[in-house]
Amino acid sequence: MSPPALPLDDRLRVGFISSVANPAAARDTAALAERLGFDSMWVGDHVAFAIPILDPLLQLAQLAAFSTRLQLCTGVYLLPLRHPVPTAKQIATLDHLCEGRLIFGVGVGGEFPGEYAACGVDVKERGPRLGEAIPLVRALVRGEAVTGKGRFYPFPETRLLPPSPRPEGPPIWCGGRSPAALERMGRLADGWISYVVTPDMYRAGLEQIASAAERAQRTPESFGTGHLLFMRLDDSREAALDAASDHLSKRYAMDFRRAADRYSALGRPEDVAEKIHAFREAGLRHVVLDLVGPMRDRDDQLERFASEVRPLL
Repeated sequence: MSPPALPLDDRLRVGFISSVANPAAARDTAALAERLGFDSMWVGDHVAFAIPILDPLLQLAQLAAFSTRLQLCTGVYLLPLRHPVPTAKQIATLDHLCEGRLIFGVGVGGEFPGEYAACGVDVKERGPRLGEAIPLVRALVRGEAVTGKGRFYPFPETRLLPPSPRPEGPPIWCGGRSPAALERMGRLADGWISYVVTPDMYRAGLEQIASAAERAQRTPESFGTGHLLFMRLDDSREAALDAASDHLSKRYAMDFRRAADRYSALGRPEDVAEKIHAFREAGLRHVVLDLVGPMRDRDDQLERFASEVRPLL
């Protein structure tokens, strides 16, 4: 079965999501990623989370000082928690610092409503806020004169200079998997970065995005298709599942074993490659590895993926 009728890249790209706690970590992580042939690095975002987490844009700015090739990406930035004008200023600046290699992934979150309350934002408004903010950020980073006329972000005509180094600005990819989120992507986004979906769900999601784009009379020249994939290499699937379940249950402060079993790529290299291949058949062109397990295993997992899994793709 062919993937949905969206203009997809021909090449499969591979990145991973991580954090960098200091300049030495940023330097070493960027060097490792480039040496092993990865295409991108991603960082997550929460204001208040179950485990420690650093600001994503500052981490990417640090990585930009040490990487000359990698795409640097947010996966995903909780845009409804921020005002689009200062956000656009930061994004345009960051795109300069990484020389036009930024992918701005945005989403709504909501699984931790306390961080919305802490920021003075109604968690029930997160979807409409994102839909209003995306066109504003896109126009502002391009250096256009923009007036906020919507429900959430009224502001007078404003022009931010300098604009992004790319005339079109950095691509804006959206997270989410609900019907409303997929509809929003079809109308507004340059790509999808999915999360906790199966290959069949991914294919169906792309079909919904394509239909929404058609209804909005959008004909994008290209559409990015990414997926954040929990991954753990081990001697057996069961051992990998144990490590993944322990890690993810702590991260999300809930029992994650069933979800880890369903949504992860676990076990031997051929098992991981098979899962990625199924996603590629469904339309995926940018897999983002989320290495589940002890942080001390990260470099070994990346080394093993590059030497044992990548050749099977």
